[in-house]
Amino acid sequence: MSVDVTPECGLNYSELADRVLQGGQISRDEAIAILGAPDTDVLSILDAAWKVRREHFGSSVQLYYLKNAKSGLCPEDCGYCSQAKGSEAEIDKYPMLDADELKAGAKRAFDSRARTYCIVASGRGPSDREVDHVCDVVKDIKQEYGLHICACLGLLKPDQAERLKEAGVDRINHNLNTSENFHDEIVTTHTFADRLKTLDIAKDVGLELCAGMIVGMGETHEDVVDVAIKLADLKVESIPINFLIPIEGAQLGRPVDLDPRYCLKVLAMFRLTNPATELRIAGGREVNLRTMQPMGLYAANSMFVSDYLTTPGQAAHEDFRMIRDLGFEVTAGDYESEQLLAQLDKPLDASLPVLSDGQGCNTGGSCNS
Repeated sequence: MSVDVTPECGLNYSELADRVLQGGQISRDEAIAILGAPDTDVLSILDAAWKVRREHFGSSVQLYYLKNAKSGLCPEDCGYCSQAKGSEAEIDKYPMLDADELKAGAKRAFDSRARTYCIVASGRGPSDREVDHVCDVVKDIKQEYGLHICACLGLLKPDQAERLKEAGVDRINHNLNTSENFHDEIVTTHTFADRLKTLDIAKDVGLELCAGMIVGMGETHEDVVDVAIKLADLKVESIPINFLIPIEGAQLGRPVDLDPRYCLKVLAMFRLTNPATELRIAGGREVNLRTMQPMGLYAANSMFVSDYLTTPGQAAHEDFRMIRDLGFEVTAGDYESEQLLAQLDKPLDASLPVLSDGQGCNTGGSCNS
């Protein structure tokens, strides 16, 4: 992808990419300007992001599959979430799934060629009993499938994080969701500092960090950029970018009408501010990027396949076809499962299984605290 276009705003996007590739950074003002750039600059912006993405990740696409291990029944009032207290959205509500159901989800992740299996539970934070249950299941999944495991369980205590690490959990997902400045506009039952504390606890015990945001909740360009800069400061390993899905009954509704060009600018800005970090297109890509979904992978290098938490996603075979049509390749990372790697060597075709759990996340794994 190479675009020779004179930008209509004052930025030279190619020079920004070169600066980043040489170890420099783009400024907060430059990042804000990218989000506010005219739509005619989108290809130039995306080309700059592609230069950086290609240097660090080549043409690989990492796949993720998530399982909604516990749905609804949440005391938190996150306005964006269909599982929150006060939400009238019609969703399934159930306590923590048993071991067989969670392991079945792992098999689906393996069969869908996902490198990572995400276990997500609603609620403020897990009980010790729930942590023990997840630990037991993770040990079995690791032994049978060798999948990379990401757990999204809410606010964690230090001893809980230690037990998850010892059981084989590789990564903790705990999204910032928005900036510190805008946080109180979307939730009042926990603070931005609470979220940062859980990330610190996870990092202290050696767990990788996955943290991202939800775009489209009424935040400003400055709020979006502040999240990108904060995540760069935290040096997280993975950033999921969710685009708000309008869910009938959720308290927040749809305050901002996102368009695909803006979504692409957001992904490109996150790539330029977090050049070597895994950047994932998460919840809402089908609804908000629409026909421009493939272009998002010129900035992002990973994506969820199949469903989210309470909303359905695109059929997995369509995701594989999209990746193939781009000339990109599905990769499994450097994990030990020879069977998984063998799965990835198979040709991608329309006969691949269509995944649908019916348990799909508006927020790609962040519907808990």
